[in-house]
Amino acid sequence: MARKNYADAADYYYRALKQSSFKDPLLWNKLGIAFQEESKLRSARQAYAKATHANPNFAEGWNNLGTVYFLDKKYGKSVWYYQRAIKLKSDIAGFHMNLGTSYYHQKKFDQAVEEYRTALGIDPKVAVHQSQTGTTVSAGGADMEFYFCLAKAFASIGKAEDAVRYLRRALEDGYSDTKRIEEDPDFKKISQYPGYIELMQNPPVAIKN
Repeated sequence: MARKNYADAADYYYRALKQSSFKDPLLWNKLGIAFQEESKLRSARQAYAKATHANPNFAEGWNNLGTVYFLDKKYGKSVWYYQRAIKLKSDIAGFHMNLGTSYYHQKKFDQAVEEYRTALGIDPKVAVHQSQTGTTVSAGGADMEFYFCLAKAFASIGKAEDAVRYLRRALEDGYSDTKRIEEDPDFKKISQYPGYIELMQNPPVAIKN
């Protein structure tokens, strides 16, 4: 897995599962991740389902099922699985980040920001690194509204520098509703931060794709 030889990793995980009588949820989960990295989503989904069948309280398995459905653009189903994972482990930042991203793709922006806020409260760096605990993380919707939502979430918890960084990215990608920014209660929390003042006074020119 570390060397990104996912087919070989899957083979070794399957051999280990055979030795454990196919009852180890951790191994099923790792097998699922190997399949997912190969974009074999159906096989990944089956492996994650086996993990949750072996241990219904295995939160990472439910989260990873959600991620497979997310990658298949079945956002409603992904929300259900992410919520199931959160009920089992509410203190995993990646779970909340994933749920927020599914809400984002459903255009439920307020709910997305709330989940991002919760995730960042648990781990302020969750937006820039992937979990190392066997938890797969959804790809973000990398557009101006996504960066705006992240900036808003950072601003709401007082992380001004991070908020400005993502807000700048939103503006560079074409976000232009400065009135919405100025009137937003979360951005008002960082309105005296020098970087925010500078950004609003001298917004970047949108970068054309």
